[in-house]
Amino acid sequence: MTNAAIAPAGATPFPRTLAQRDRERLAHYREFLDYYEGRRGAAPGGPRERSLSFNYARAFVEKGASYLMTPHRPGVVAAGGGNTAEAEQALLELWEANDLERLDLESEFDTATLGDGAFKVSWDEHEQRVVVTAPDVQGLHVWWLGDDVRRVRRVAARYETPSEDAEARTGRLPRGPGGRTPERVTLTEVWTAERFELWVEDEPVEARANPYGVIPFVIFPNTPRPKQFWGISDIEPLRESIVELNRAMTQLSRILELSGNPIAVLENVEESRDIAVQPGAVWELPEEARAYLLDLLQGGGVRLHADYLGQVYRTLHDLAEMPRIAFGDGSGDRSGVALRLELDPLLRKVARKRLIRSAAMRRRDRLMLRVLAHHTGQRFEGVRTEIAWTPIFSGDETGLLEAA
Repeated sequence: MTNAAIAPAGATPFPRTLAQRDRERLAHYREFLDYYEGRRGAAPGGPRERSLSFNYARAFVEKGASYLMTPHRPGVVAAGGGNTAEAEQALLELWEANDLERLDLESEFDTATLGDGAFKVSWDEHEQRVVVTAPDVQGLHVWWLGDDVRRVRRVAARYETPSEDAEARTGRLPRGPGGRTPERVTLTEVWTAERFELWVEDEPVEARANPYGVIPFVIFPNTPRPKQFWGISDIEPLRESIVELNRAMTQLSRILELSGNPIAVLENVEESRDIAVQPGAVWELPEEARAYLLDLLQGGGVRLHADYLGQVYRTLHDLAEMPRIAFGDGSGDRSGVALRLELDPLLRKVARKRLIRSAAMRRRDRLMLRVLAHHTGQRFEGVRTEIAWTPIFSGDETGLLEAA
């Protein structure tokens, strides 16, 4: 058992100090998750009013991830006389053992939704192998050096685990109020390049030197904000368009519903007794009174609503950089050049994101080799990792996209 971390007497336990950090960022995460799960975005309405809610947030996130995460694989090139063949074989085996292509796709859903992504590389003592996970960024807190957000100096990771798992890891059975053992407890890992600490709830249970000499996390933005560490969610620019689209669709739906159940209008009638609303009913109206059905569809009103919906829909696709053709709208004959021009916003978005994802995956691969070398004694110096992506349209059998 390693030495326990020591907290200064009277000091607030470190995990408690995290409750006040990044509150705005975490609130945004919850908001974006609500959009992704369809819990937000519906048009406002009363308890008795029908309100439509189309989950475009999820559709755009998952469609974008499917274009971005085409098959990819690691590579190793010499950068100082290292054994590239051995390093590349080790990486391929680690990718296979951790099923990293699937993990990358699952992680991309989280990253595009929340705005940030992360990988963690660790060593499983039981299985004696390198393990790669994608921790929830809602539990991560980061400190960096000065104004350089790229130089991370400390990472704290909070997550819940069953009490028996915490006991197996720390050798202590967690106790709650009244001495009872809770079903689940919160663990907090604190990493710097020099030191590692572990807390169970508010109690420090482990502290030791960091065996790897680096923080074993790779944290990256979905798309970056200028001069900031945390990134931008794909859902962030779409929120108003999603709400407006659902509002306009709900309004048009109500108009069509009322047109199918027309409203009877009585003019110059002071009382409405003996007015039976049923098939075949005969109404006796006073002199100079008249009755008619209100036609909500006259004057082309529905067309105005439909045109407005089209404008909102176009705005949604423009802000998402996801042309309608990316959803399979192949109406009309297009040449390969025309298709490329129409898909250009999406292709450029994918290219931007791949710069960020490739850098994160290269850092992850270097960490994997470093952890493997630490525990097995293998040496992987003098090599550089790379990521090779397959083309987005590698399955284009028609040849349209390649046509000049």
